[in-house]
Amino acid sequence: MADTEALEIDALWAEFHSAVNMTSQELAAWLRTSSAGEETEQTPETAGSEQGRGVLAILRKRQMDLTDADIELMYDVVDAVAGEREAGPRPSVPEPDWRYRLMSLGHDPLRSESS
Repeated sequence: MADTEALEIDALWAEFHSAVNMTSQELAAWLRTSSAGEETEQTPETAGSEQGRGVLAILRKRQMDLTDADIELMYDVVDAVAGEREAGPRPSVPEPDWRYRLMSLGHDPLRSESS
């Protein structure tokens, strides 16, 4: 059973890193930028959404250091990125908002799939 679980985690790790196409530095900068106000900026550890900070934390980890909460978040992010990509920009979520929503999950839709 442990081998099956390890294979599933390996597959999830690869799928997560395919969906999350921004580096940890790029995501950290985006989270700070997206949450900055006109005259203030949040500290790096509180910038962005909780989910975005979770993605950033996972990007900074080794696979062997993942927690159950990390694994759950990875599944959520892979599903969210796939769902948003499939839905695409729409009247209720126009192009810039759609892209920014994805970038807050570590996925820049303007990057090619091979990047």
